[in-house]
Amino acid sequence: MDLGIAGKTALVTAASSGLGRAIAVALAAEGVNVAVTGRDKERLTKVVEDCDAHGTSALSVEWDLAEHDRAAGVVEYVEKRLGSVDILVNNTGGPPPTPALGQEPGLWEDMYGAMVLPVIRLTDAVVGGMRERGWGRVITSTSAGPIAPIPNLGVSNTLRASLHSWSKTVAGEVAGDGVTVNVIVPGRISTARTDSLDRGRAEREGRTVEEVEAEAAATIPVGRYGRAEEYGAVAAFLASEQAAYVTGSIVRVDGGAIPTV
Repeated sequence: MDLGIAGKTALVTAASSGLGRAIAVALAAEGVNVAVTGRDKERLTKVVEDCDAHGTSALSVEWDLAEHDRAAGVVEYVEKRLGSVDILVNNTGGPPPTPALGQEPGLWEDMYGAMVLPVIRLTDAVVGGMRERGWGRVITSTSAGPIAPIPNLGVSNTLRASLHSWSKTVAGEVAGDGVTVNVIVPGRISTARTDSLDRGRAEREGRTVEEVEAEAAATIPVGRYGRAEEYGAVAAFLASEQAAYVTGSIVRVDGGAIPTV
């Protein structure tokens, strides 16, 4: 299927590895010019090379999302080199595993500044141009936690839930201008983040990582963890011409694991 987005420009945040990288490469494979952000220069360079291998243009921007006041400047930098941003993929790292209760206010403030404010500020910086051109895609990658809260991820569950409500609200504000706004939610996808969470659980429970992984896989109807490439493919479809009637939605890529309707 030709997704009809060749020649468009995408900005994908936190894309030096994991889900962000998979989305960036999937878009490049569809002929999209891609800008990726992250904190690790060496890994970003490798992602750019992987995107360039598809014959498109790619560039990297070193950016810690906690510096959310740089959002407009990052967009300006990307647009000068690749053209107006047509596809924005908001992807952020997660906070440390913690209960919801008893956390210092500073942790909530810091994580809000790193997980929520950069998403809002980036979208504000690009959506005006999208509306003027009559075409745009805003995709925000979150977590299953806002749908079915994940134990010991209290901060993540809470803050990512705010992005679900924000995305739904924005979708209604821009739908008439040819701009779609959706959330994509991963289940257990094999990434460094998932591995870290599994190792943390194994340590807390005095078990091996292999035991934790096997138990988790057994709760997934398809019987395995997802691949990052599978997640990237769904994001690419949401960015496509064919997905023009999909907006204000939360799309699960979870192998059927999230236990709620």
